[in-house]
Parts: sequence; structure tokens; C-alpha cells
Amino acid sequence: MALQNQEILQQAADQARGLAIDAVHACSSGHLGLPLGAAEIGAVLYGHDLKVDPTDANWLNRDRFVLSAGHGSMFLYGWLHLAGFDLSLEELKNFRKLHSKTPGHPEFGETPGVESTTGPLGQGVANAVGIAIAAKMAAAHFNTPEHQIFNHQVVCLAGDGCLQEGVAAEAASLGAHVGLDNLTIIYDSNDVTLDAMADASQSESVLDRFTAYGFNVIRLEDGHDMIAIADALAQARSNNNGKPTFIECKTLIGKGIPEVAGTAAGHGEGGAKYAESARLGLGLPEEKFYVSDEVRSYFANLKEQRRADRQAWDQIFSAWQSANPEKAALLKGGINRELPADLMNRVQVFAEDAKVATRAAGSQIINDLAKALPLLVSGSADLHGSTKNYLKDMGDFSRDNPGGRNLLFGIREHAMGAIVNGIGYYGIFRPSGATFAVFADYMRGSVRVSALANLPIFHIWTHDSVGVGEDGPTHQPVETTSGLRLIPNLDVIRPADPEETAGAFVAALQRLDGPTGLILTRQNIPNLSQIPVSERRNGVLKGGYIARKEEGELELIILASGSEVSVALEAAEKLGPSVRVVSMPCMERFDRQDADYRESILPKKFRSRLAVEAGVGDLWRKYVGLDGVVVSIDQFGISAPGDIVMAELGITVENVVKKAALAGLQA
Repeated sequence: MALQNQEILQQAADQARGLAIDAVHACSSGHLGLPLGAAEIGAVLYGHDLKVDPTDANWLNRDRFVLSAGHGSMFLYGWLHLAGFDLSLEELKNFRKLHSKTPGHPEFGETPGVESTTGPLGQGVANAVGIAIAAKMAAAHFNTPEHQIFNHQVVCLAGDGCLQEGVAAEAASLGAHVGLDNLTIIYDSNDVTLDAMADASQSESVLDRFTAYGFNVIRLEDGHDMIAIADALAQARSNNNGKPTFIECKTLIGKGIPEVAGTAAGHGEGGAKYAESARLGLGLPEEKFYVSDEVRSYFANLKEQRRADRQAWDQIFSAWQSANPEKAALLKGGINRELPADLMNRVQVFAEDAKVATRAAGSQIINDLAKALPLLVSGSADLHGSTKNYLKDMGDFSRDNPGGRNLLFGIREHAMGAIVNGIGYYGIFRPSGATFAVFADYMRGSVRVSALANLPIFHIWTHDSVGVGEDGPTHQPVETTSGLRLIPNLDVIRPADPEETAGAFVAALQRLDGPTGLILTRQNIPNLSQIPVSERRNGVLKGGYIARKEEGELELIILASGSEVSVALEAAEKLGPSVRVVSMPCMERFDRQDADYRESILPKKFRSRLAVEAGVGDLWRKYVGLDGVVVSIDQFGISAPGDIVMAELGITVENVVKKAALAGLQA
């Protein structure tokens, strides 16, 4: 559809510039460069192109817009307000203030119309790839020849900083490979980064790079030409050649403030001090946060039109529901994140004499769960053979098979994390990704954002300790588990045997208010069959439980996680009946239990405690105290067979027995 009402949209663009100037000036912080430089892009998106319903920001078939350059948040807030989303003018005036709906960087769940939490540059590009993958999956799972209920686009606005970040490159490469022709990346190409002009740190042709990835590429020499922008977006929307679209828009950063426009000073709030002259130059009146009646009327009419378009879709959706009750029930369950009440029982019980790595146990478990949960999808960073999370007979997601449930991310850990987040933002599927635990640091930025955004996704991190063995210290993650535990709102579960592993996967799926990381072993460990299956599985849901109850007077509590629980149990047998062993697979879950439960496991008055874990041990101090003992590995590992490394570094029954004396118990 050709662009109409160019004159009123130009007024809207200039008034959006005014909103950004006034908001940044009012709080004396923020970033003006993008909201001013990309105002015409915003006018075309929100005033013409995007298929959205401002009265329902969560409409299933809406176009998703992601502002990857999240520092330019007033761009997004201004246009959401003008388009009629539930974001008042008062909230724009409260930009960056405590408890406002307009925080410094966009936050998912805080502001209607914000599709993902962005700010760390490049995350939004990878989120958009994940959202586009989820959209392809949704179309494959739910569309029928008679009813196309999912046929929307994903649009991402990114700047030089986003595209310099490796996570964006990783994700863009994969997005083109899997044929995301429902994805458009708009490149706000203004030749400026924060410190300097962009040529101080890059000389590549970004357009050629995206051509090489496999994108359709369009270059707009004038990124303020709204007709050209609209035509480029129309080309992207009509694209059916299996390629995503990349639109380079040459823009003037800080356009509207001549004193800083086109310079690095225009990136941040530097132009705010010229607010009065800038507003005058834009033709705005003295009134702050000004929006004309004509612009208000235009967007009000557009809102009604969009609502009517949505209602037409509602009729299609209603007909689809009637014709496809099973698909409709599946979709409703995905949106509501429903789980079978007997989910734990869907996982087979392991043989009592099983001695397997928890990564191998995880293979059986995730496949059992995938049969029970048709919207469970999983992927790996080129390590399915090692992480063991491949969903058998469920196909690989690709341009030719968008219904495939296995994602082949390639060696792209950071993008994997952000793409899994994107699928989580989409809100229908339950996604996970997998790699070695030591490489969790490559994806830490994405994991942190998932915890901030309360996303119910999970990751499988295998090869959990020096038990990795001969690969040596580069692959032995002594500090990784503790480091992940420091991320607020991330549950880190390190199960002790196959049955605890079953509990760990179910716990990850039952959690709806944040992400979970599963830390699994490469080395085989015994099935702790002396403990009832239900106690192990349900104990994980509590985070910690008594794996061995003392007889008579309590003299020592040994705490452990993962493969070291079997070491603790064996040491307790040698130390005598007065020793309690507590399996602590998830500190975060345990700490959320009520005081009575925590007291029943770790009595406050009883301080003779010892903890053992094959990794950095300082976090265990919150359970054993300064007077307790921690048997841990506070150094990098060694290249040798895993059992030899464990012994060399003191993770043995004999050493635990020896250290028990320091905790107050003689063997």
C-alpha cells in the first residue's frame, strides 16, 4: 500500500522529535540521537506500515517491532504513545523516573508494546531472529490451508553499535540460513558511534556483509524520505524468496538540533541544552510535550482502522477455532503455559543400578517430556552429540521444515541465548538451548537479560566440572556454576543422579517467572537408589532435601550438589549414623522455601556443617557459616582423566572424611 498523508506524518515525525527533546531535557539524561535521527522511520512504521492493534498490545498476529538500539528508548515510547497504545503523555513526562512505564531502556512487561528487553547492544537483533523463528514455528504448527492465523512480520531497528556486536552477527547469519523471510532489519546508518564517528572503529561495508549472509539488501541514501522507507518496507513484506530483508537507511543523527546533528555529541543527551532553539526550528510551539490536534486525529482514525483489521482477523481466528479444536486447545495451552498435572510421571523411572551421566539421563528425560509437550523445542550450539538434548524423530527447524523442533544453532552460544529469549518473548513455545557449562560465559549477557525479563526458558549446560577430564582447564568450569548462581532470578539446578535430573527438567518447565539453568555431568555417576524416587524428584522442586537422615543425636550436616552427593553419602557411611546428608541441587529454590521447611533441613542452631562441591566454594558459606568447612576447588583444573583430577584436587570420600574433623566430628 502506497504511503498516504505524507504531510501529516512529517508533522508527527517532528512532534515525536519534540517529545524526545522534552523528555530528555526534563530528566537531564537519555539519548536523543536515534529518536531524532530515525523519526521518519518511526512515522512510517507506526503511522503506516505496522500491523498492530494498540487496544491489545498482545494480539497474537501483530507485527513485532524490536528496538535493538534500546538506548534510543524515547523513539519507541514516543511512537507507542502517538499510535494509541496504553502509554500516556504523563508517562512520557516521567521518562526515566522511578516506577514509570518509560524506563531508561525498554523492558518487556513494563511497557505495553515493548516486545523485548533491549539495551545491551545486539541483543534485540538476536531477539528478533528468535521471534521470527517462533513465528515460523507458529505458522507451521497452527495454520491450515483454509485459515492463516499467523502471517505477521518482525521488524528490528538497529544501529552501528548493535551491528558491531558479535551476537548480532551470529544471529543474522543463522537467520538468513534458516530462511526468515518474515524478518526485516532496519539499519539506522548514521556513521556515528558514542565515542567518535563510526569510521574510527569500522571500515567494512555492512551492506555487503548482510548480502553475504543471505539477506535481501536495500540501501536508502536518504533515510528521512518516507516514501522510500514505505516502499522498502512494502518490498520486505511482499518478499517470498526465502530471505530476510536488510534496509540501510542513511540518517542524520540528532536531526533537528543543528548544534550536534551528525556528530558523536548527538548520540546522548548533549543536544538537550539546545532544546528551546531546536523546538523553534522544528516549528513547535512553546508548549512542552506538544502534539497537534491534527496528528492526534490522524492516529485516532488509524487506531480505529487497525482495530477493524484486527476484528476481521478475529473472525478468521474464530472460524479456525471451530474447524480445528485440537489445534485451538494446543495454542491456548501454549499461551497459558499449561502443563499436564502428572508431568513428573511422564518421565520414565531409571533402573536402580543405573550409572549414567546426568547429561545422558537428560536425553531420555527431555524426549519423554517432548512427547507430553508438543510445544517444547530445544537446540544446541553444535553439540547435540555431547549435550544429548536432541529430540528424536521430531525434525530439525529449517527453511524447508519450519515445524521442526530441534534448533541447530551452530557454534553461536551468545546468539543461541538471545534467540531462545526471542522464542520465549513470543509466548507460545517452551524453548531451551544447550552447550558446555564452561561456554555459558559466552552467552551470559543473554542469560542475564532473560532473568531480568522473567522469561520461562531454560538452558542445558553439560560437562559441569573438572570431571570433564582430559580436555583440561580450558573446559573444566570450576567457577561457572557459582558465577551463574549470582545472577538474580536465575535458578541454577545441579542434580545428583538421574532421578534428580528428572526433577530438574520438570522444575524448569514448571517455573513461569524466570529462567532455569541445568548443570549436568559428563562423567557417569551412580543412581542414588537408597533414596526413594519421589523424594529425589520432589526434593529438587524444593531446592534441597535430606538425602540421608541421621540416627540418634545429630553431629554433622554434609551438604553437596551434583556428583558430589554420592561422595557425601559414602563419606557419611564411614563417619557414622549421626551424620545428615543434604542434597542441595538448587540454592535459589531452597532459599524460596518457607522458614519452617528450611529449618527442618538446616536447623539454625546446629552449626557443625560441611559442604562439598567440585568448584569454587565461597557461596556455600551462606549455609555452613564462617565456622563451617567447604571442600571445594578454588583453582583451575588439570588435564587428566576426570577421576584422577577429582582425586588430585581433593573431591574424594577420604578427603571429606578427613575434613569432617575440622567441622567438629571425628571418624
